[in-house]
Amino acid sequence: MTRPTSLSPIFVFANELVERMARRDPIFATQSGIKGYDHLLGDFSTEQLASDEAEIAEELRGLESIAVTGDVERIAREVIRERLSVKHALLASGDIRRTFSVLSSPLEGIRQVFELMAMDSPEAAEVIRGRLSQIRPALTSWRRALVDVASAGQLPAERQILGVAEQSTAYANRGWTTLARRVADAVSVDAEASGLLAAAEDAQGACAELAEWLRVEAAPQAAAKEGCGAERYQRWTNYYTGATLNPRELYEWGYQDLRRINDRMWRLADVLLPGASSLVAVADHLDHDPARAIVGADVLIDKLRSFTAATVAELNGVHFDIDERIQFCDARLAPEGTAAAPYYIAPSEDLSRPGTTWFPTLGLTTFTWWREATVWYHESVPGHHLQCAVALLAAERQTRFHRLAGWTSGYGEGWALYAERLMDELGYFSDPADELGYLACQAMRAARIVVDVGLHLELDAPGDLGVLGDLGDCSGRRWTPEMAVALLEEWALQSRAMSISEVDRYLGNPAQAISYKVGERVWLEAREETRRRLGDGFSLKAFHAQALALGPMGLDTFSAEMAAWDGATHSL
Repeated sequence: MTRPTSLSPIFVFANELVERMARRDPIFATQSGIKGYDHLLGDFSTEQLASDEAEIAEELRGLESIAVTGDVERIAREVIRERLSVKHALLASGDIRRTFSVLSSPLEGIRQVFELMAMDSPEAAEVIRGRLSQIRPALTSWRRALVDVASAGQLPAERQILGVAEQSTAYANRGWTTLARRVADAVSVDAEASGLLAAAEDAQGACAELAEWLRVEAAPQAAAKEGCGAERYQRWTNYYTGATLNPRELYEWGYQDLRRINDRMWRLADVLLPGASSLVAVADHLDHDPARAIVGADVLIDKLRSFTAATVAELNGVHFDIDERIQFCDARLAPEGTAAAPYYIAPSEDLSRPGTTWFPTLGLTTFTWWREATVWYHESVPGHHLQCAVALLAAERQTRFHRLAGWTSGYGEGWALYAERLMDELGYFSDPADELGYLACQAMRAARIVVDVGLHLELDAPGDLGVLGDLGDCSGRRWTPEMAVALLEEWALQSRAMSISEVDRYLGNPAQAISYKVGERVWLEAREETRRRLGDGFSLKAFHAQALALGPMGLDTFSAEMAAWDGATHSL
């Protein structure tokens, strides 16, 4: 099939979209590796959000006037239409400005973007100084927007406001001056004479002021309810999955899947600690096993890098063909103040900055591997790194918008969770402890569906849920954050700190948490439907190649495209 050139109308339109997005959002530009915006930060005011809404509406109208030819262009238009439409719905409803948490807010985005910037020359240091000086006006614009949100009675619950206040306090407590001195040392400039220190101190003052305002002014005006309700939940579901879903059906399915996973976990518990009275006791036993301990954050980072390198070597040419340009995936420590879960950031557009996994230590210096193996399959290879980096290499099949802005959590997180399952199917969890770690992660993702839907829609817990810690028998009781924390601790073997962080995350980001298991289900259904349809012509390697070649998209679109695939590798 003839592929479009970069001059085809839809590809030109997509390029223009990306350039406008970069101008609107300098953080997106830096994340994508788009030059010229690294010294800037965005405007988070109500007025700017209204301008964004109008601009996206105009872009959607412009999209409909573009004629397309062939599958590549058709898919390109569908991806753009779906992503712009769900973003516009969130802007038009006001959901974007009223929804924030430690995981997702202007403050979090500002802090993280500095870790992606070059620190290799005095000129780079000057760019960082310039962006540091933009922190105060950027946070001021966000604070003005939050005043408008508060006036409309639309602030989130106190939990989210105080969580971000605590995060802002952490950044105010020498977080920016530490960064400034690190940059100065890296490029051999004087921290004071270069202006880095003064800019960092101003940024710290701005963070301290934001934290104080959030605690004193915003928190008393917080919403009484933690959940967002059915209407808002549906909008966020559409955004995070790109699919039309029935939350009640998901709730029932998620609970049954959680019970299935727990049954498997108990079988392993009998092997790892015969006679154990609880799964938590087994996890505690493994956590305190000296033979499984990793002592020191530097040792952990070396382990993560070597683990990913070995996985690439073993999978390449067998289950995937991994381009040599994307075979390296870095591992780094996450900045202090981030959420408790590890995460991944894709390479820059030109691949000059590698894909990177980030590990939050939460102040710990000793770690246990049985919990981490499955997580790094998820975050690196064959998970997010393989998926995101492959998309960046697909310029002939995917528009620039598709590659840089088409990310859909259901497709992306669904693939990464599927990648964990694939490694289990391939026999990579031969150690029962590692398999328990894999199952614990699966249980957490199933539990996410139960508690995310349950909390936001204010549902009752299943009638056979049983006892949860000190809370007693919780069967049939209305879901509370405390019940959700206990479920994650006892059924998914998450630490208390992690469980609290997770529940805060769910309440602050409606429907994001369900996208993992929902996405994995769609990936598995697509694989089995393709296997049935192609019969002896089915190739798992070819399936993976085609599915990743499609690039990020909504789950409904992904299902339809895979259902039409004829089995030829890269048939687009």
